[in-house]
Amino acid sequence: MLVQLTYASKTASILGPGDVKDILQSSARNNTAAGVTGALCLANGIFLQQLEGDRQAVNTLYHRILKDPRHKDPAVLDLSEIPVRQFGSWAMGLIAATQENRQLFLKYSSAADFDPYKMSATTLRAFFSEVIQNARWLS
Repeated sequence: MLVQLTYASKTASILGPGDVKDILQSSARNNTAAGVTGALCLANGIFLQQLEGDRQAVNTLYHRILKDPRHKDPAVLDLSEIPVRQFGSWAMGLIAATQENRQLFLKYSSAADFDPYKMSATTLRAFFSEVIQNARWLS
């Protein structure tokens, strides 16, 4: 069974470009081995991540994230069964709140600052669906 899990967490400290690059590289390596695909957004010191794959693999990965000291205040925002993956071959993509993506982040936010903790599951799904098609991805 394929599932899609969306969660948010706050960064435990300020992350530099090297930290983000390390996160992406280790995520891509580990997710490929586990058959998990997804995307990571980083905005305002908040991680917003959507993971998809086998239920057990996604569950195991999320529990590993809960133990990662770089995350604090984690919360599952959406969990659902899905018929197909949205991210296909993306082991992990990064969408950052760059100037080019600002309007996209603002479009789905109820305030000037992007806060996924306040977003509904429906809004989160729409955000990621549009992100896949329109955002500038970083790697």
